[in-house]
Amino acid sequence: MKKFVRQACLFLLFVSSVAPLWSQEKVDLETMSRIRYEGFRDSKVMELASGLMDSIGERLTGSPNMKRANEWTRDQLTAMGLVNSHLEAWGPFGRGWANQYVNVRMTSPDVVTLLAYPKAWTPGTGGVIQGKCVRATIDDKKDFDKYKGKLAGMIVILGADAEVKPIAEAPYKRHTDDDLAKLAEYQMPPEHPPFNFAMFVKRQQFVKDLNQFFADEKVLAVIDHSRGTSGGGTVFVQSGGSYKTGETTTVAQLTMASEHWTRIARLLQQKKDVTLELNVNNTFYDDDPMQYDTIAEIPGREKPDEVVIIGAHLDSWDLATGASDNGTGSTAVLEAARALTKLGVKPKRTIRFVLFTGEEQGLNGSKAYVAKHQDELKKISAVLVHDSGTGKVLTIGLMGNYDARETVDRVMYPLSRAKEIGLAEPTLRKEGGSDHVPFDEAGVPGFWCVQEIADYDKTHHSQADTLDRVRWDDLAEGAQVLAVFAYNVAELPELLPRKSPKP
Repeated sequence: MKKFVRQACLFLLFVSSVAPLWSQEKVDLETMSRIRYEGFRDSKVMELASGLMDSIGERLTGSPNMKRANEWTRDQLTAMGLVNSHLEAWGPFGRGWANQYVNVRMTSPDVVTLLAYPKAWTPGTGGVIQGKCVRATIDDKKDFDKYKGKLAGMIVILGADAEVKPIAEAPYKRHTDDDLAKLAEYQMPPEHPPFNFAMFVKRQQFVKDLNQFFADEKVLAVIDHSRGTSGGGTVFVQSGGSYKTGETTTVAQLTMASEHWTRIARLLQQKKDVTLELNVNNTFYDDDPMQYDTIAEIPGREKPDEVVIIGAHLDSWDLATGASDNGTGSTAVLEAARALTKLGVKPKRTIRFVLFTGEEQGLNGSKAYVAKHQDELKKISAVLVHDSGTGKVLTIGLMGNYDARETVDRVMYPLSRAKEIGLAEPTLRKEGGSDHVPFDEAGVPGFWCVQEIADYDKTHHSQADTLDRVRWDDLAEGAQVLAVFAYNVAELPELLPRKSPKP
């Protein structure tokens, strides 16, 4: 942290030099310097991240670990001195699920342990099973007839060929000043094609039909290969069945490292018998159909009914410890809350910290929050979500809210001038897929942290998404971005402007 303290001292010098310039804008530079100094001198991101990811681990929505994470974060926020720290129920969600044990071996023509993991919300094998492998490529219901009556008692090696390419990517590099300038000058692209709900429903129905086909054919298990082409032994796994009560698939399903899957596929292509031994122990949980968001506040001194929300999603997939996705975002929210509370700030508006759940299953927690708080939406000044991994926060993405751009630029200006963070001007860029979206769709200024990728795409949803990947300096700075945004927006004379209606 010596580097942080040195940078903080430089920042204090910067604040004193620009204070006259900012006096007319009424940005509280003294509080900004205190937030920055606290983040540099006494950051707790390492302790918070380890407590969440090392001690609790994976946080699949509905799992016992998810409930542990809810309770742990609530208790942490309470201990920090926040007000009204509680769990807010939403749902019903459906069934919980967790894996207790998995072992996959080839027993012929060679004996070797294989790297594979069960898909969420699929059953186990009920003990050790052995079976011969059969290859199947099924892309449509019309393909069912090709395999009818041929799969009983077999382990299905499912999918098109996996293409594993040599790892030849250039090392990760920081953004240059030119890169940041281009980001700030980003031009709005044409509107994306609307989400094709009909195609989504069709795909979901096909998955149900396929699972039922495997059940009717009495297959022992189904194994597909990990996504991507770079290989490297990374396994990306998500769900293989529905979490909804009464829709559970009955066949064990696993995803295997591409390098191991392709070996089996080649042997089968050569007409050689391949036998596997599987032992998978999964558990479903039906004791509580509800799920919970963790919420806490710093109450506003003048307008407590008006709110600025800082958020991240607490849930993860089950394979690793959900570090980049999204333990880092959750840690940044906790650290921002800790710093602001320790400094004893008394913002004009309430600052609310929300750790959503069910994000990975379709933004369920944030959608439920918006639905439940309809009467409050007009009094939410802004929502800022941190959910792009461990990479450095580059700027704030405004989701096309041009009317808010100048004001957000003004309140974040101290961080754009601080060289070690060097925040770029806010961008109008849009980004879907995280918990700011339901707020944006409801007319609330819902923003997102634009971040460096930092190998996010190589680790999230995989067994490599662990604490080892966290970039601590960047995470500590990201927490400061959240804290500065929250406090300064809470202190504005008025609520941030909404988007102008489309003509």
